[in-house]
Amino acid sequence: MDPIALLKKDHREVEGLFKEYEDAGDNAFARKQGLFEQIRSALQVHMDLEETIFYPAVKKIRDAEIKDEVREADEEHHLVKLILGELSKMKPQDEQFDAKMTVLQENIEHHVEEEEDELLPDAKKSLSSERLEELGNKMEQRKASLEVGKN
Repeated sequence: MDPIALLKKDHREVEGLFKEYEDAGDNAFARKQGLFEQIRSALQVHMDLEETIFYPAVKKIRDAEIKDEVREADEEHHLVKLILGELSKMKPQDEQFDAKMTVLQENIEHHVEEEEDELLPDAKKSLSSERLEELGNKMEQRKASLEVGKN
């Protein structure tokens, strides 16, 4: 399993969920709540895969720029977790809910752009195909176990 393809697939899934949220309409509160929960779940699983498997492996690459990219990605995850925590205590009817969802989406879009333009290509160049395959298999197994735990 290619870990980069897996991460990009997750990115597309979350982008699609955000698009559905945008298209839901102002008073579609139940739909928005359901979409928020799907987004939160998808992001939690995705961040877990990156933080527990992918980023630690990439940090071992002896390249200062790559290490900086991982540190920045970790900080972006921290902000996403803060926003998700705040949204989890709110309801879509709350005045600030849509605004927070927009900020969350913008943060995710920025993170994905940097990851896909910088970190993922650097990791692909720096890690052997065997190592990438090993990471992808670990990530696939962990993702399956995390998704089972959420259902």
